Amino acid sequence: MKEAIASLRGLSMRYEKGGRRVLSSLFLEIPKGRILCLLGESGCGKTTTLQLIGGFLRPEEGEIWIDGTEISCLPPEKRPVSTVFQSYALFPHMTVLENVCYGLRFQGIPKREAGERGREILSLVGLSGCEDRLPSALSGGQQQRVALARALAVRPKLLLMDEPLSNLDAGLRVRIREELKELQRKLSMSILFVTHDQEEALSLGDEIALMREGRLLQCDTPEEVYNHPADRYVCDFFGKSNEIRFPGGEGFLIRPEKIGIRRRGNSEEEEGKGAGEEITLFGDIQSTEFFGFYREYRVLSEGRELLVRSPSAPTLSPGEKVTLFFRREDSAVPLPYLGQPSASERPGTQGLGFAREASADLPSGDTSL
Repeated sequence: MKEAIASLRGLSMRYEKGGRRVLSSLFLEIPKGRILCLLGESGCGKTTTLQLIGGFLRPEEGEIWIDGTEISCLPPEKRPVSTVFQSYALFPHMTVLENVCYGLRFQGIPKREAGERGREILSLVGLSGCEDRLPSALSGGQQQRVALARALAVRPKLLLMDEPLSNLDAGLRVRIREELKELQRKLSMSILFVTHDQEEALSLGDEIALMREGRLLQCDTPEEVYNHPADRYVCDFFGKSNEIRFPGGEGFLIRPEKIGIRRRGNSEEEEGKGAGEEITLFGDIQSTEFFGFYREYRVLSEGRELLVRSPSAPTLSPGEKVTLFFRREDSAVPLPYLGQPSASERPGTQGLGFAREASADLPSGDTSL
Protein backbone atom coordinates (compact mmCIF):
# COMPACT_ATOMS: atom_id res chain seq x y z
CA MET A 1 0.00 0.00 0.00
CA LYS A 2 1.34 3.43 -0.96
CA GLU A 3 2.29 5.78 1.86
CA ALA A 4 0.47 9.12 1.81
CA ILE A 5 2.13 12.43 2.70
CA ALA A 6 -1.22 14.20 2.90
CA SER A 7 -4.84 13.26 3.37
CA LEU A 8 -7.92 15.35 2.60
CA ARG A 9 -10.89 14.09 4.56
CA GLY A 10 -14.35 15.24 3.56
CA LEU A 11 -13.41 18.76 2.45
CA SER A 12 -16.34 21.01 1.55
CA MET A 13 -16.14 24.67 0.62
CA ARG A 14 -18.37 27.61 -0.36
CA TYR A 15 -17.14 31.09 -1.15
CA GLU A 16 -20.40 32.66 0.02
CA LYS A 17 -22.73 31.58 2.81
CA GLY A 18 -25.64 29.75 1.25
CA GLY A 19 -23.93 29.76 -2.14
CA ARG A 20 -22.92 26.91 -4.41
CA ARG A 21 -20.46 24.42 -3.02
CA VAL A 22 -17.21 24.52 -4.97
CA LEU A 23 -16.05 21.38 -3.13
CA SER A 24 -18.37 18.62 -1.95
CA SER A 25 -17.00 16.14 0.60
CA LEU A 26 -13.64 15.65 -1.12
CA PHE A 27 -11.53 12.70 0.03
CA LEU A 28 -8.05 12.45 -1.49
CA GLU A 29 -4.72 10.83 -0.57
CA ILE A 30 -1.56 12.53 -1.86
CA PRO A 31 1.21 9.90 -2.21
CA LYS A 32 4.60 10.44 -0.60
CA GLY A 33 7.57 10.98 -2.92
CA ARG A 34 5.41 11.13 -6.06
CA ILE A 35 3.65 13.64 -8.30
CA LEU A 36 -0.12 13.75 -8.09
CA CYS A 37 -1.68 15.81 -10.87
CA LEU A 38 -5.00 17.38 -9.90
CA LEU A 39 -6.82 17.78 -13.17
CA GLY A 40 -10.11 19.20 -14.37
CA GLU A 41 -11.92 21.89 -16.28
CA SER A 42 -11.94 25.51 -15.10
CA GLY A 43 -14.17 25.88 -12.05
CA CYS A 44 -14.00 22.21 -11.00
CA GLY A 45 -12.42 23.05 -7.63
CA LYS A 46 -8.80 22.05 -8.19
CA THR A 47 -7.23 25.44 -7.36
CA THR A 48 -9.58 25.79 -4.38
CA THR A 49 -8.26 22.44 -3.14
CA LEU A 50 -4.67 23.65 -3.44
CA GLN A 51 -5.49 26.90 -1.62
CA LEU A 52 -7.12 24.98 1.21
CA ILE A 53 -4.00 22.86 1.65
CA GLY A 54 -1.80 25.95 1.51
CA GLY A 55 -3.86 27.72 4.16
CA PHE A 56 -5.08 30.55 1.94
CA LEU A 57 -8.67 29.39 2.48
CA ARG A 58 -10.45 27.62 5.33
CA PRO A 59 -12.71 24.63 4.65
CA GLU A 60 -16.38 24.74 5.59
CA GLU A 61 -16.15 21.07 6.56
CA GLY A 62 -13.46 18.42 6.68
CA GLU A 63 -9.85 18.00 7.73
CA ILE A 64 -6.41 18.35 6.15
CA TRP A 65 -3.66 16.06 7.43
CA ILE A 66 0.01 16.29 6.44
CA ASP A 67 2.51 13.70 7.60
CA GLY A 68 0.27 12.63 10.47
CA THR A 69 -0.62 16.13 11.72
CA GLU A 70 -3.98 17.87 11.32
CA ILE A 71 -3.26 21.37 9.95
CA SER A 72 -6.67 22.76 8.95
CA CYS A 73 -6.50 25.63 11.45
CA LEU A 74 -2.83 26.54 10.99
CA PRO A 75 -1.88 29.78 9.15
CA PRO A 76 0.02 29.40 5.86
CA GLU A 77 3.44 30.16 7.36
CA LYS A 78 3.03 27.37 9.94
CA ARG A 79 2.21 24.67 7.41
CA PRO A 80 4.90 22.27 6.08
CA VAL A 81 4.06 23.14 2.48
CA SER A 82 5.36 25.53 -0.14
CA THR A 83 3.56 26.92 -3.18
CA VAL A 84 4.66 27.77 -6.73
CA PHE A 85 2.07 30.13 -8.20
CA GLN A 86 1.02 30.53 -11.81
CA SER A 87 2.38 34.11 -11.83
CA TYR A 88 5.64 33.04 -10.03
CA ALA A 89 5.10 35.93 -7.49
CA LEU A 90 8.78 36.94 -7.43
CA PHE A 91 9.82 40.13 -5.66
CA PRO A 92 10.98 42.45 -8.48
CA HIS A 93 13.34 44.52 -6.28
CA MET A 94 15.18 41.47 -4.92
CA THR A 95 17.95 39.53 -6.63
CA VAL A 96 17.49 35.92 -7.60
CA LEU A 97 19.36 34.71 -4.51
CA GLU A 98 17.40 37.04 -2.22
CA ASN A 99 14.14 35.72 -3.67
CA VAL A 100 15.22 32.12 -3.12
CA CYS A 101 16.33 32.78 0.47
CA TYR A 102 13.29 34.88 1.40
CA GLY A 103 11.40 32.12 3.20
CA LEU A 104 14.45 30.98 5.16
CA ARG A 105 14.53 34.14 7.27
CA PHE A 106 11.18 33.09 8.81
CA GLN A 107 12.67 29.73 9.72
CA GLY A 108 15.47 31.41 11.68
CA ILE A 109 18.18 30.16 9.30
CA PRO A 110 21.42 32.21 9.68
CA LYS A 111 22.17 34.41 6.68
CA ARG A 112 25.33 32.56 5.70
CA GLU A 113 23.66 29.15 5.85
CA ALA A 114 20.66 30.50 3.95
CA GLY A 115 22.94 31.78 1.20
CA GLU A 116 24.67 28.42 0.89
CA ARG A 117 21.37 26.60 0.71
CA GLY A 118 20.05 29.09 -1.86
CA ARG A 119 23.08 28.62 -4.11
CA GLU A 120 22.77 24.85 -3.80
CA ILE A 121 19.12 24.94 -4.88
CA LEU A 122 19.88 27.34 -7.75
CA SER A 123 22.50 24.90 -8.98
CA LEU A 124 19.93 22.09 -8.88
CA VAL A 125 17.53 24.06 -11.10
CA GLY A 126 20.28 25.13 -13.52
CA LEU A 127 20.63 28.77 -12.47
CA SER A 128 24.18 28.93 -11.14
CA GLY A 129 25.65 32.31 -12.04
CA CYS A 130 22.28 34.10 -11.92
CA GLU A 131 22.34 34.82 -8.18
CA ASP A 132 22.77 38.60 -8.51
CA ARG A 133 20.32 39.21 -11.34
CA LEU A 134 16.91 40.79 -10.92
CA PRO A 135 13.79 38.86 -12.08
CA SER A 136 13.26 41.38 -14.88
CA ALA A 137 16.55 40.26 -16.45
CA LEU A 138 15.40 36.65 -16.70
CA SER A 139 13.38 34.76 -19.28
CA GLY A 140 10.01 33.25 -18.43
CA GLY A 141 11.55 29.82 -18.03
CA GLN A 142 14.27 31.16 -15.73
CA GLN A 143 11.70 32.99 -13.59
CA GLN A 144 9.77 29.75 -13.26
CA ARG A 145 12.95 28.02 -12.04
CA VAL A 146 13.56 30.77 -9.47
CA ALA A 147 10.01 30.33 -8.15
CA LEU A 148 10.61 26.58 -7.90
CA ALA A 149 13.97 27.11 -6.16
CA ARG A 150 12.37 29.46 -3.62
CA ALA A 151 9.70 26.86 -2.84
CA LEU A 152 12.30 24.09 -2.45
CA ALA A 153 14.65 26.13 -0.26
CA VAL A 154 12.38 25.83 2.80
CA ARG A 155 12.36 22.01 2.37
CA PRO A 156 8.59 21.52 2.43
CA LYS A 157 7.01 18.16 3.10
CA LEU A 158 4.60 18.88 0.24
CA LEU A 159 5.16 21.12 -2.77
CA LEU A 160 2.02 22.75 -4.23
CA MET A 161 2.16 23.88 -7.86
CA ASP A 162 -0.74 25.87 -9.32
CA GLU A 163 -0.52 25.62 -13.14
CA PRO A 164 3.10 26.85 -13.03
CA LEU A 165 3.80 26.16 -16.70
CA SER A 166 0.73 27.78 -18.24
CA ASN A 167 2.51 31.07 -19.03
CA LEU A 168 5.29 29.38 -21.02
CA ASP A 169 5.27 28.64 -24.74
CA ALA A 170 4.72 25.03 -25.81
CA GLY A 171 8.35 24.04 -26.41
CA LEU A 172 9.62 25.54 -23.17
CA ARG A 173 6.72 24.01 -21.26
CA VAL A 174 7.73 20.53 -22.36
CA ARG A 175 11.38 21.11 -21.42
CA ILE A 176 10.56 22.50 -17.96
CA ARG A 177 8.16 19.62 -17.43
CA GLU A 178 10.94 17.13 -18.13
CA GLU A 179 13.32 19.00 -15.82
CA LEU A 180 10.73 19.04 -13.03
CA LYS A 181 10.17 15.29 -13.34
CA GLU A 182 13.91 14.63 -13.16
CA LEU A 183 14.31 16.94 -10.14
CA GLN A 184 11.40 15.24 -8.39
CA ARG A 185 13.03 11.85 -8.85
CA LYS A 186 16.38 13.15 -7.61
CA LEU A 187 14.94 14.72 -4.44
CA SER A 188 12.02 12.28 -3.91
CA MET A 189 9.68 15.28 -3.57
CA SER A 190 5.97 15.00 -2.87
CA ILE A 191 4.15 17.28 -5.33
CA LEU A 192 0.53 18.26 -5.88
CA PHE A 193 0.48 19.68 -9.41
CA VAL A 194 -2.71 21.48 -10.50
CA THR A 195 -3.37 21.61 -14.24
CA HIS A 196 -6.18 21.71 -16.78
CA ASP A 197 -3.96 20.16 -19.48
CA GLN A 198 -4.59 16.44 -20.10
CA GLU A 199 -1.29 15.89 -21.90
CA GLU A 200 0.61 17.57 -19.08
CA ALA A 201 -1.08 15.38 -16.48
CA LEU A 202 -0.55 12.15 -18.44
CA SER A 203 3.16 12.82 -19.03
CA LEU A 204 4.06 14.32 -15.64
CA GLY A 205 1.90 12.62 -13.04
CA ASP A 206 2.65 9.38 -11.23
CA GLU A 207 -1.05 9.54 -10.41
CA ILE A 208 -3.92 11.65 -11.74
CA ALA A 209 -6.95 12.83 -9.78
CA LEU A 210 -9.72 14.08 -12.08
CA MET A 211 -12.30 16.45 -10.63
CA ARG A 212 -15.64 17.72 -11.87
CA GLU A 213 -17.95 20.22 -10.17
CA GLY A 214 -16.21 19.90 -6.82
CA ARG A 215 -16.15 16.10 -6.77
CA LEU A 216 -13.42 13.55 -7.37
CA LEU A 217 -14.26 11.23 -10.27
CA GLN A 218 -11.19 9.01 -10.40
CA CYS A 219 -7.69 8.84 -8.92
CA ASP A 220 -5.22 6.34 -10.38
CA THR A 221 -2.13 5.98 -12.55
CA PRO A 222 -2.18 7.71 -15.96
CA GLU A 223 -2.35 4.34 -17.71
CA GLU A 224 -5.30 3.19 -15.64
CA VAL A 225 -7.23 6.44 -15.98
CA TYR A 226 -6.75 6.47 -19.76
CA ASN A 227 -7.32 2.77 -20.48
CA HIS A 228 -9.89 2.02 -17.75
CA PRO A 229 -11.76 5.26 -17.02
CA ALA A 230 -14.35 5.23 -14.26
CA ASP A 231 -17.13 6.48 -16.52
CA ARG A 232 -17.94 8.06 -19.87
CA TYR A 233 -17.04 11.59 -18.77
CA VAL A 234 -13.54 10.49 -17.69
CA CYS A 235 -13.10 8.59 -20.95
CA ASP A 236 -14.06 11.57 -23.11
CA PHE A 237 -11.99 14.00 -21.04
CA PHE A 238 -8.79 12.15 -21.97
CA GLY A 239 -9.41 11.78 -25.68
CA LYS A 240 -11.64 10.75 -28.53
CA SER A 241 -13.58 7.52 -28.58
CA ASN A 242 -16.06 5.62 -30.73
CA GLU A 243 -19.38 4.39 -29.41
CA ILE A 244 -20.40 1.17 -31.15
CA ARG A 245 -23.68 -0.57 -30.35
CA PHE A 246 -25.43 -3.68 -31.54
CA PRO A 247 -29.24 -3.38 -31.39
CA GLY A 248 -30.49 -5.19 -28.33
CA GLY A 249 -26.95 -6.16 -27.39
CA GLU A 250 -23.78 -4.87 -25.85
CA GLY A 251 -22.23 -1.49 -26.44
CA PHE A 252 -18.56 -0.66 -26.77
CA LEU A 253 -16.59 2.54 -26.22
CA ILE A 254 -13.36 2.13 -28.17
CA ARG A 255 -10.37 4.43 -28.46
CA PRO A 256 -9.38 5.11 -32.10
CA GLU A 257 -5.98 3.45 -31.60
CA LYS A 258 -7.63 0.24 -30.31
CA ILE A 259 -9.38 -0.42 -33.65
CA GLY A 260 -7.48 -2.33 -36.31
CA ILE A 261 -8.06 -1.68 -40.00
CA ARG A 262 -7.41 -3.70 -43.16
CA ARG A 263 -8.57 -3.80 -46.76
CA ARG A 264 -11.61 -5.97 -47.19
CA GLY A 265 -10.61 -9.17 -48.95
CA ASN A 266 -12.55 -11.21 -51.45
CA SER A 267 -13.26 -13.95 -48.92
CA GLU A 268 -16.54 -13.70 -47.10
CA GLU A 269 -16.41 -12.08 -43.70
CA GLU A 270 -19.17 -11.65 -41.19
CA GLU A 271 -19.75 -8.63 -39.03
CA GLY A 272 -19.89 -9.31 -35.32
CA LYS A 273 -18.03 -11.93 -33.36
CA GLY A 274 -14.99 -13.41 -35.05
CA ALA A 275 -12.19 -15.76 -34.17
CA GLY A 276 -10.64 -15.22 -30.75
CA GLU A 277 -13.41 -12.87 -29.62
CA GLU A 278 -12.44 -10.42 -32.36
CA ILE A 279 -15.35 -8.19 -33.36
CA THR A 280 -15.43 -7.03 -36.96
CA LEU A 281 -17.22 -4.23 -38.79
CA PHE A 282 -17.40 -3.20 -42.43
CA GLY A 283 -16.95 0.32 -43.72
CA ASP A 284 -15.71 2.69 -46.40
CA ILE A 285 -12.81 5.13 -46.02
CA GLN A 286 -14.09 8.72 -46.03
CA SER A 287 -10.83 10.57 -45.37
CA THR A 288 -7.28 10.03 -44.24
CA GLU A 289 -4.71 12.24 -42.52
CA PHE A 290 -1.01 11.62 -41.91
CA PHE A 291 0.45 12.62 -38.51
CA GLY A 292 3.99 11.27 -38.78
CA PHE A 293 3.92 8.20 -36.56
CA TYR A 294 0.31 7.26 -37.32
CA ARG A 295 -2.48 7.74 -39.83
CA GLU A 296 -5.98 8.78 -38.90
CA TYR A 297 -8.91 7.38 -40.87
CA ARG A 298 -12.55 8.35 -40.82
CA VAL A 299 -14.61 5.33 -41.80
CA LEU A 300 -18.32 5.25 -42.63
CA SER A 301 -19.92 2.14 -41.14
CA GLU A 302 -23.71 1.66 -41.29
CA GLY A 303 -24.31 5.36 -41.75
CA ARG A 304 -22.08 6.51 -38.87
CA GLU A 305 -18.52 7.77 -38.96
CA LEU A 306 -15.86 6.03 -36.87
CA LEU A 307 -12.37 7.33 -36.11
CA VAL A 308 -9.40 4.95 -36.45
CA ARG A 309 -5.72 5.64 -35.74
CA SER A 310 -3.17 3.17 -37.04
CA PRO A 311 0.66 3.27 -36.96
CA SER A 312 1.10 0.14 -39.07
CA ALA A 313 -1.77 -0.22 -41.55
CA PRO A 314 -0.99 0.09 -45.27
CA THR A 315 -1.88 3.44 -46.73
CA LEU A 316 -5.58 3.40 -47.55
CA SER A 317 -7.40 5.88 -49.75
CA PRO A 318 -10.85 7.45 -49.57
CA GLY A 319 -13.44 5.17 -51.15
CA GLU A 320 -11.70 1.90 -50.29
CA LYS A 321 -13.73 -0.78 -48.53
CA VAL A 322 -12.21 -1.92 -45.24
CA THR A 323 -12.73 -4.24 -42.32
CA LEU A 324 -12.41 -2.84 -38.81
CA PHE A 325 -11.71 -5.12 -35.87
CA PHE A 326 -11.28 -4.84 -32.11
CA ARG A 327 -11.46 -6.96 -28.98
CA ARG A 328 -14.23 -6.78 -26.41
CA GLU A 329 -11.69 -6.27 -23.59
CA ASP A 330 -10.40 -3.12 -25.31
CA SER A 331 -13.64 -1.28 -24.58
CA ALA A 332 -12.72 1.65 -22.32
CA VAL A 333 -16.05 1.78 -20.49
CA PRO A 334 -18.71 -0.96 -20.40
CA LEU A 335 -21.87 0.46 -21.95
CA PRO A 336 -25.32 -0.70 -20.86
CA TYR A 337 -27.52 -2.76 -23.13
CA LEU A 338 -29.86 -0.70 -25.27
CA GLY A 339 -32.98 0.26 -23.35
CA GLN A 340 -31.15 0.31 -20.01
CA PRO A 341 -30.20 3.63 -18.43
CA SER A 342 -26.50 4.33 -18.00
CA ALA A 343 -25.14 4.97 -14.50
CA SER A 344 -25.25 8.72 -15.12
CA GLU A 345 -28.91 8.54 -16.18
CA ARG A 346 -30.22 6.50 -13.24
CA PRO A 347 -32.16 8.30 -10.51
CA GLY A 348 -30.00 9.46 -7.61
CA THR A 349 -26.77 9.62 -9.60
CA GLN A 350 -24.93 12.62 -10.92
CA GLY A 351 -25.72 13.27 -14.58
CA LEU A 352 -22.72 13.39 -16.88
CA GLY A 353 -22.84 15.57 -19.94
CA PHE A 354 -20.45 14.33 -22.59
CA ALA A 355 -19.81 14.85 -26.28
CA ARG A 356 -19.62 11.81 -28.50
CA GLU A 357 -16.81 11.72 -31.02
CA ALA A 358 -18.36 8.96 -33.11
CA SER A 359 -21.24 6.54 -32.77
CA ALA A 360 -22.38 3.58 -34.82
CA ASP A 361 -25.57 1.58 -34.32
CA LEU A 362 -25.00 -1.71 -36.09
CA PRO A 363 -27.56 -3.93 -37.76
CA SER A 364 -28.95 -6.99 -36.06
CA GLY A 365 -28.06 -10.39 -37.38
CA ASP A 366 -25.17 -12.66 -36.53
CA THR A 367 -23.74 -10.21 -34.00
CA SER A 368 -24.10 -12.20 -30.80
CA LEU A 369 -21.18 -11.58 -28.51
